[in-house]
Amino acid sequence: MGSGETAPTMVSTHQELFSRLPASARAVVIETPYGFQENADEISDRTATYFAHNVGRNVEVVGMRTDADAGEAAAVARLQTADYVFAGPGSPTYALERWRGSAFADVLTDKLRTGGIVVFASAAAVGLGRHAIPVYEIYKVGRPPHWVEGLDLLAAAGIDAAVIPHFDNAEGGTHDTRFCYLGARRLAVMEGELDDDTFVVGVDEHTALILDLDARTATTRGRGCVTVRRGGCVLRVISSGSRLPLDALTASDDATPPAQVATAASTPVDDAVPAPSASTLGEAAHDATQAFDDALARRDGAAAATAILDLDAAITAWAADTTQSDEGDRARSTLRGLIVRLGEAAAQGLADPAERLAPLIDAVVGARQQLRGQGDYGLADDLRDAVDAVGVELRDTPDGTTWRIVSA
Repeated sequence: MGSGETAPTMVSTHQELFSRLPASARAVVIETPYGFQENADEISDRTATYFAHNVGRNVEVVGMRTDADAGEAAAVARLQTADYVFAGPGSPTYALERWRGSAFADVLTDKLRTGGIVVFASAAAVGLGRHAIPVYEIYKVGRPPHWVEGLDLLAAAGIDAAVIPHFDNAEGGTHDTRFCYLGARRLAVMEGELDDDTFVVGVDEHTALILDLDARTATTRGRGCVTVRRGGCVLRVISSGSRLPLDALTASDDATPPAQVATAASTPVDDAVPAPSASTLGEAAHDATQAFDDALARRDGAAAATAILDLDAAITAWAADTTQSDEGDRARSTLRGLIVRLGEAAAQGLADPAERLAPLIDAVVGARQQLRGQGDYGLADDLRDAVDAVGVELRDTPDGTTWRIVSA
């Protein structure tokens, strides 16, 4: 998974994978990638809550946090008996340094060979290939672009590659943060250091690449695409909902410069899970704000309240996501702002002014009809001019007088 592993966008993918296992299957979450963080326990709790409430499966948390872990043997034993192994956000290099000194990679390789499911996302996904990106060291510390040794779990699928999650990241705004924060310049340097037969598999955010080693297929799920590169050129781009033979994922077709690449030929998945309706929490906040603005323009208080409730539901749905950075804070700020605006609008009167003015204008219309019937057209016109001055237009027709508000 490129990102969103504990977000609403990946719920259907987790559920699809769990559906391949019996109801009694054991699932574990490995804490290692974020084990050094002070809020590691909180992340574990949120992840377990996500799987229980959103996915509908209970998971156990497996430690392997630090070099001093006394329970490493017990943790490995729990991995050996697990059917579903999940690892996600944190530091790729921290996790790899911990895992390399244990039986971790061997256990997972055996699991893949015997029908288990391994789900690596974000930071953990970086370590799936033979080469891995030291993301923080390059992007945050300023180390020159370089690779570190990965777990090479993709060897079980016969693939020699480096995995790059967050492939379409756009957080940088004014600077290039694609390719897991490397940007195009640094990626080009690093691709030049790979062997000629080593591929780069890029997985977009909120996107999953499912490698079925029994069926020998590669399937893309989620919002984005999977890009396969070699030697700085793009071999293929696999869109969401597509499936192709596993051997075709890195087949040596003619490579194409990135600027000229087209979506690769692949077949739609017959049993495709619908693309998730959720986008990002930021987009959900934007949509709710637009719906709220439209409701206020119509003076529809109920619709405005519904927009607020929809945003509140989105915040709750995304609460377990450990990768949303500060989107949660911004969404909550937006929610509070909408509530304040609804209160202000209610104080000013949300009801349609036509409903409030109807008794008065109808009385004026009746008075004008009576005056016109008496031949007092001057006073009738004065009444028309008076209501016109406050933004109400009267129109005399053969069928009677109609009126409308031309300015509130």
